Amino acid sequence: MAKAKGVSKEYPHIERRTGVRGGVPVIAGTGIRVLDVAVRYEVMRMSPEEIMVGLPHLTLPQIHAALSYYYAHKAELDKEWKASLKKIARLRKKHSSALEQKLGQIKNLHG
Repeated sequence: MAKAKGVSKEYPHIERRTGVRGGVPVIAGTGIRVLDVAVRYEVMRMSPEEIMVGLPHLTLPQIHAALSYYYAHKAELDKEWKASLKKIARLRKKHSSALEQKLGQIKNLHG
């Protein structure tokens, strides 16, 4: 089991665990990253209640704690998120999916 390391007394619902999600901040006792909640709120425009419906094992206090932690560490977490998006883009350029390959074949037949 990965050893839990609480982020701080200020954020009791948030922890970093070695071996879980690369040690990024997660909601305590889960593998849900703070960034997972922040993206749902900021990008997908979901309310905390809608996030709770989508992630029913989370409580409203956990969701609010994740958002609070995100806003307190926004620059660091946004940088991490942008880096992961760049990594995904690089991987997509290197390796097309089987579906993309099949659709490309179909497109070429009709195009």
